[in-house]
Amino acid sequence: MAAEPGNSGVRVEAVRKTYGDVIAVDEVDLQVADGEFFTLLGPSGSGKTTTLRIIAGFEQPDSGRVTLDGDDITRRPPYARDVNTVFQDYALFPHMTVAENVGYGLKVKGVARRERAAQVNEVLKMVRLDGYGNRKPVQLSGGQRQRVALARSIVNRPRLLLLDEPLGALDLKLRQEMQIFLKDLQRELGMTFLYVTHDQEEALTMSDHVAVFNEGRIEQSGSPREIYERPATEFVAGFVGTSNILERHGRRVSVRPERIAMNGSGEPAVVADAVYVGAFIRYLVDTDAGDRLTVVRQNDGSHIEPGTRVHIAWSDADAYEITTTPQQEER
Repeated sequence: MAAEPGNSGVRVEAVRKTYGDVIAVDEVDLQVADGEFFTLLGPSGSGKTTTLRIIAGFEQPDSGRVTLDGDDITRRPPYARDVNTVFQDYALFPHMTVAENVGYGLKVKGVARRERAAQVNEVLKMVRLDGYGNRKPVQLSGGQRQRVALARSIVNRPRLLLLDEPLGALDLKLRQEMQIFLKDLQRELGMTFLYVTHDQEEALTMSDHVAVFNEGRIEQSGSPREIYERPATEFVAGFVGTSNILERHGRRVSVRPERIAMNGSGEPAVVADAVYVGAFIRYLVDTDAGDRLTVVRQNDGSHIEPGTRVHIAWSDADAYEITTTPQQEER
């Protein structure tokens, strides 16, 4: 099908996918702009990975369609889409060198050896592995192997790069370093990245836009700030960070723990517990109205002991009204 004028990026339209009686993806609509870092965020079984696999061509939807820059790619096989995928397990060839792994796709396409070597060297510099071309994957750290997998996926400059929880096997410190690296790389390339994760910190740290999945549907889509500061549903409020869900003046609202002031004026309460986390202290506070709230305060050297009577307050602007999750309503 010919490209539709003025329609750039990735579009998923009313896509549905079932496995027997299980609805994996339920009428999902998604628009990813050209050059965006877009993240599909959600718990295991929420439909995010199935959506990614449908875009990649590894799964066929029961209904709906997928377009890339206006081209309908719904029924094309994976090799016929200008899309590459990076997986959590790297999927490197252990018998090949780093350079051979990175250049494999170019070799299959018939790119001449000299040109292939030049492109491989260029992309290895880009992923900070200059000089590692002759090593085997077994000689690399986990983070280095992940960068080899990235290099192999971007060397032929696909229109879209799909990343399926690529940092899940790394330890926390390396994962945080790779988050910054991936975002910097995406900006440098100007390539569209579509990233899948269940890790809220990854989603908030790296993304231009986030779609929060739950039970096969998208509960909310927006910028990281919008998702965190203004959760649309109770599920989003609870899954993306920690949130206090309160009934006040006939409204059901979400208030983030760091937005609650303590020991000033406001509602009377008592500190039930204090959890030392290093840079901050997390307090569990029981209000006289019967609510248990989480309150976060920066660690400034002071400490409020459990059992202490306090007052808590928050501004109206920080109490964002939420709706019941659609899936909860149906049950």
